[in-house]
Amino acid sequence: MPDRQRRSRVARLKAAVLVSGRGSNLQALLDAGRTPDFPVEIALVVSNLPDVPALERAKAAGVATKVIDHRGFADRAAFDQALDTTLRAADVEVVCLAGFMRLLTAGFVEAWRNRLINIHPSLLPSFKGLHTHRRALAAGVTLHGCTVHFVTPDLDDGPIIAQAAVPVLGDDDEDRLAARVLTAEHRLYPLALRLFAEGRLTLAGRRVLVSGDVDAGGALFNPALK
Repeated sequence: MPDRQRRSRVARLKAAVLVSGRGSNLQALLDAGRTPDFPVEIALVVSNLPDVPALERAKAAGVATKVIDHRGFADRAAFDQALDTTLRAADVEVVCLAGFMRLLTAGFVEAWRNRLINIHPSLLPSFKGLHTHRRALAAGVTLHGCTVHFVTPDLDDGPIIAQAAVPVLGDDDEDRLAARVLTAEHRLYPLALRLFAEGRLTLAGRRVLVSGDVDAGGALFNPALK
């Protein structure tokens, strides 16, 4: 991954965000992008569906939008080719998936290798795929959370950049747990994107090493220790 540690405010990293729905994580990235010292410009928002709330969020922020309706393509590869062409025409340097409900082909993932990141609502590698909060409750875990990771051809299986954990409480249902995780997502995704843009991430096999000062914190306990 290129060294971006000296990137100035003027030459911020150009990012595209791929969306399919309401865009709450997109909003977190847009809000971060308005901060003067944030090293990333959200330059383009692409949706595979028209008329989704995420597009309105982007327009309200003055960010360019593009709809590439997957239903108009003969197959997944043709859609991905159109998506790739759009991203390259916009000089995008990193692509963020934020509730993008499409599986990407291996060819697209390889073309954007180590520049394609996703946020997933679980502590990977646990609970890949859909209905993560329901499955976490059914499994009886006491900690749940979210993960930002590099995208690989395998579903929710790429190297982990950052994670945030939240407690599972005794009276939780799916909605309450989902809301708690979503709050963490909105903090985690801008942090992970910042680390990427600042050139602080190094891949070592399956591990992502972070350089510089990082709050090491400590062990998380639920129930909390007194």
